[in-house]
Amino acid sequence: MSTLLDESATQRTETAAGRLRTSMAAVRLSFTWFGVRKSLSAEQKLQAADSFGAEGNYLSAGKKLFDTGHPAFRAVTAVRHQAVSLWRALSLPYPEAGIRLIRQHDIATFDVRMTSLRAELDESVRYLDEHFIELKANARVRLGRLYNAADYPETLDGLFKLEYDFPSVEPPEYLRQLSPALYEQEKARMTARFDEAIRLAEQAFTSELAKLISHLSERISGHEDGKPKIFRDSAITNLADFFERFGQLNVRSNEQLDHLVAQAQQIVRGVEPQELRDSSSLRQHVATQLAGVQAVLDGLLVDRPRRNILRRAK
Repeated sequence: MSTLLDESATQRTETAAGRLRTSMAAVRLSFTWFGVRKSLSAEQKLQAADSFGAEGNYLSAGKKLFDTGHPAFRAVTAVRHQAVSLWRALSLPYPEAGIRLIRQHDIATFDVRMTSLRAELDESVRYLDEHFIELKANARVRLGRLYNAADYPETLDGLFKLEYDFPSVEPPEYLRQLSPALYEQEKARMTARFDEAIRLAEQAFTSELAKLISHLSERISGHEDGKPKIFRDSAITNLADFFERFGQLNVRSNEQLDHLVAQAQQIVRGVEPQELRDSSSLRQHVATQLAGVQAVLDGLLVDRPRRNILRRAK
């Protein structure tokens, strides 16, 4: 029976990997970013170490070039956070750093929104550049003898960039003619990567759902100072966002995970945050139901690595 179950799971993974290869595309997001921190020079580290009676080569020290809490700089970093969040929300993990998998029919939407964010980044950098003289003047005061004018460029123009592309994750077609054996070798390697992408997607969805359920359960269970614990609407709305994204990106490789998501969705369907605040019986009912889902999710998170090792060893 166990062998049959393992074979069935392997077949589902292979089928899901095939769907991934035909319906998804690789998308890579990268940034050019001016570094706002700089290591102290060897002489400065020796001076710092001496004040503590330490040896310079045992000390790691750096300085912040300007106030990163300034609204102009925070506006720049906010665009970066938005871009990364969008990239992750519309894609699945892939076992290569900096690359994720996006649905092919989402590429146009992704391109439009990233183009908009890139324009927003350029505008934010121009605004930051207008305050750069002010930021350097403040840094001169705050850094004292650590201030070094050579650490600062004349302008920040071109030092913050957002870029994205869609690299191929399939073996190059020319290899088929040049070296059929090498082509087949590369094809097998790419197939293994998509199998791994399935595992990563399952793991990411399982971990995220477990975290969201755990957070909601903790907030609606028990009391603080004799009163029900306070929770934000996001404890519910974040779950709703997860269900929507899971429905869009689910690769249908794990029937148990699909069932758990559907079960959790059914438990909180139609439940409004204020209703949970007003009704202790509803809080108890939802918490009890979610506890059952949480227990199975925890088991999946513990058991998954072992199951994957067994699959690879076959």
